[in-house]
Amino acid sequence: MAQTVLVVDDDPAQRRILEEVVSRDGYRVVSADGGDPALDILNGPNGKDISCMILDLVMPGMDGMEVLEAIAPTHSELPVIVLTAQAGVETVVKAMRAGADDFVMKPVSPERLYVSIRNALKVTALAGEVNRLQKKAKGQLTFDDIIAGAPSMSSVLKLGRRAAQSNIPVLIEGESGVGKELIASAIQGESDRAGGPLITVNCGAIPENLIESILFGHEKGAFTGASEKHAGKFVEANGGTLFLDEIGELPLDMQVKLLRAIQEGEVDPVGAKRPVKVDIRLISATNRDLIQMVTDGRFREDLYYRLNVFPIFLPPVRDRKEDVPDLVTHFVQRIAAEEGKKVAGVAPDAMGMLAAYDWPGNVRQLENTVFRAIVLCDGDMLTIADFPQIAAQVDGYEPIVATAPSAPSVQAEPQPAMITSDPATSSNGIAAFARSTFGEGITVTDDGGELRKLEDIEADLIRMAIDKYKGHMSEVARRLGIGRSTLYRKVRDLGLDVTR
Repeated sequence: MAQTVLVVDDDPAQRRILEEVVSRDGYRVVSADGGDPALDILNGPNGKDISCMILDLVMPGMDGMEVLEAIAPTHSELPVIVLTAQAGVETVVKAMRAGADDFVMKPVSPERLYVSIRNALKVTALAGEVNRLQKKAKGQLTFDDIIAGAPSMSSVLKLGRRAAQSNIPVLIEGESGVGKELIASAIQGESDRAGGPLITVNCGAIPENLIESILFGHEKGAFTGASEKHAGKFVEANGGTLFLDEIGELPLDMQVKLLRAIQEGEVDPVGAKRPVKVDIRLISATNRDLIQMVTDGRFREDLYYRLNVFPIFLPPVRDRKEDVPDLVTHFVQRIAAEEGKKVAGVAPDAMGMLAAYDWPGNVRQLENTVFRAIVLCDGDMLTIADFPQIAAQVDGYEPIVATAPSAPSVQAEPQPAMITSDPATSSNGIAAFARSTFGEGITVTDDGGELRKLEDIEADLIRMAIDKYKGHMSEVARRLGIGRSTLYRKVRDLGLDVTR
C-alpha cells in the first residue's frame, strides 16, 4: 500500500495542483481545506495512516503555524513540509522551530516537491528504525513497538504484558523467524527491569566445548587459551534479563548446570573457587517440541518444567496474515530509505498476493523478500513482477507475462508458453521478442514435461539474442525491451560468456 500524504491548503486550485503532483509520484493523497479539518484527520481513526503532511502557512482561521503547534505533542514524528510565498529567513526559521522538516516556495515545483517528500519520508523511516534499535539496545522496547494487529496475536500481547509484571520464567515457543527475540525484548522493556541489560544467547550457535565458559564465565588460566578472566552471560545479565534462544539445542550435560544456576541463583565460573550470585530474569525460546524431546530423552524433564512456567506461543505468519500488509509497508519504508530507492509502496494486487502466501520462513523470509524486490525494482511501486518466486507459488498469480505490445507478429502455430518475467525488467518486450524471433526456440518445460528453472529460460533467451545480433548489446537491450545496465547485470548474474 502506498504511503499517504496529507495536503492542507485553503486554495482549491493550489490544492488540486498539489494532489495531482503528489499522486503522480505514487503516493496516496488525503486533502484538507484548512487547519481544523487537517487536525480532525490526524486525530481521527485513519490519522495513523498519514506518512507526511504538506502544509500551507497562510490560511484563514487556523494557520499553518498554529497547526504545527497543535500537532507537536501528539504527532511529533510526522514529517511536515510547509508551503510559503514569503521565503524570508525569519518565516522559515520560525516554521522549522515549530516542527517543520522542509519548506517549498509557491508556485510549487513538482521536482522540488518530490525530492522534499522523498527526503522527509527517508529521514523519518531511518529515524524510526534508529529509535526502535536504540530502545531495544537500552531494554526499553515495548509491545506498542511491535506490529501485531492480527486477532491471533492478541493473546500473545496479553500474556506478554502479564509476564512483564513479574519475574516469572517465560518460555516462548514458535517456528523459526516468527520474532521470538522481539517478544522477549518487549517483555523486558515493559518490566521493572526496563533499561537493564538484555543479554541474548543463541544456544545452537555456541561450540559445545565453549558453552560452559560462555554462559558461566571462567577464571584466568582455567584452561588452555584462557588468557584473561571472562564474566559469562549470566553475570553480564545481572540486574536485567537473560534470553536463551534455541534452548532445545543445549547438550544434556549443560542442561544439568543450567538447572542448578536457575534454582540456586548462582553460577560456578570455570576455575573459580566459589560461586557467584546473580539476579536475572530468564526468558527462553525454542522452535522445537520440547515435550517430545523430553519423551525421547534429549531434554531433561526437570529443566523443562523449570523453564516452562509461563509459556507463550507465537503463531507463524500464515496464522496472522492480517499483519502482512503492515509488515510489508514497514519493511518497504525502512529498506527503501536505507537503500536510497524511490519505492513508495506496493501495488494493491501485489499486496494481495503477498498476503495470500503462507510464508514458511515467517517474518524473516518476508523481510528478505521485500529487501530483494526493492533492490531490483526500477519503478516507484513494487508489483507482482518484483516477486516472481512468490507469484509462482500462489494460486491465481503467474510469474509469466505473455501479452506483447503492438508490433509486427509472425504467423505460426500456437505455442504453449511463455517467457518468464524478471522482477527488474519489462517482460512484455522480452515475450514479444522471443515469439517473433525464435518461435519454438524457447520452451519452459524439459524433456520430462517438468517446468524448467526461470533463470535457465531467461539465460537461453538472452544468449540467443546476443548470438542473433552478434554481440551488439545496445541492439540486444532494445530488442529485449530492457536497459543496457539491466542487460549487463543479467549477463553477469547468469554467468553468460559474451566475449567476441
